Amino acid sequence: MIISIGADHAGFALKEDIVNVVKELGHEVKDVGCNCADSVDYADYGIPVAEMVANGEADRGIVICGTGIGMSISANKVKGIRCALVHDLFSAKATREHNDTNVLAMGERVIGPGLAQEIAKVWLSTDFEGGRHARRIGKISDYETTND
Repeated sequence: MIISIGADHAGFALKEDIVNVVKELGHEVKDVGCNCADSVDYADYGIPVAEMVANGEADRGIVICGTGIGMSISANKVKGIRCALVHDLFSAKATREHNDTNVLAMGERVIGPGLAQEIAKVWLSTDFEGGRHARRIGKISDYETTND
């Protein structure tokens, strides 16, 4: 898979860890930045990651900021994106199986690098179950289409 990834200054260090994990799993990484600890705006990185997923340049995306909240809000503004803020392994698995999330958000100030790496591994290796969940995702897609 191709994974787009981005972070603001508060998520920069964790992003570097997650890039390594994604590559170790055999996926290609498209890193949109940021590449420093200088203060930047999360939307400048979260939206491009989501756009890459929405337009097919990437299969999935990962966004990281201090809490993950700003990044998840930004990513979810892009049509076709289902971004989930995840800070535990159960949610990482469930959000892929039930919600077919295509962007993962995490907060560097909320979780440590070890847990974040495990979350990324679970999220990247879990498939969507479909079935009744597909119907529910379809309702979200239908809403997006009719309410531009």
